[in-house]
Amino acid sequence: MNTPQENRRTAYAVVGAPALMALYGGIRLIPGSREPGLGWTVGHTAMFAGLLLFAPILLALRGLLAPRGTTAGRLAAGAALGTAFAGLAASLVQIGIDLYVGLAAADKAGQSRMFDRVQGVPGVLPAVYQIGPLLFYVGLLALLVAAAVGATRTLPWWSPVLMLVGTAASGADLALIPVAAVCYLAALAPLARRAAGPRPVLV
Repeated sequence: MNTPQENRRTAYAVVGAPALMALYGGIRLIPGSREPGLGWTVGHTAMFAGLLLFAPILLALRGLLAPRGTTAGRLAAGAALGTAFAGLAASLVQIGIDLYVGLAAADKAGQSRMFDRVQGVPGVLPAVYQIGPLLFYVGLLALLVAAAVGATRTLPWWSPVLMLVGTAASGADLALIPVAAVCYLAALAPLARRAAGPRPVLV
């Protein structure tokens, strides 16, 4: 059973991760924020922090599945967790590179040259920018689906659906990241309520 501190951390993360993601998405819509400067730095810092907050969310989702199912099911849940963390690590590396380039480059042209050099290193483009980050969403969605199906489900069916809708929206157009953040918050809200526990009855 989770400690009260772990439950509070999960509840805060469920709100904080989408909020920081929405902040990043909103800043991206401001003219000049996609080149070196304050907007780039603040936006990417927010996204980096938001991604970090998904770590306790992933662990909480895995915790929901721990008492359930067969040994094979528990192994599958562990594989989904590992996949999500691998993708999360790749996403953090990507945002870290973006932050460094934004701080080191003097202008948009210099930023483009630095990105070309970094992404030209063999393996970096697929691992950090193309395939690697996708593993985060695959693993996260797999954990949500596992928690939302079966007779002993612990999350509603619409949690993985909203997560999928949000991911598809941001994948289709990065301008929709704030919309995706709202979907993520709604999808994960039941997890926060479970972490908070039952409300006291007023008499």
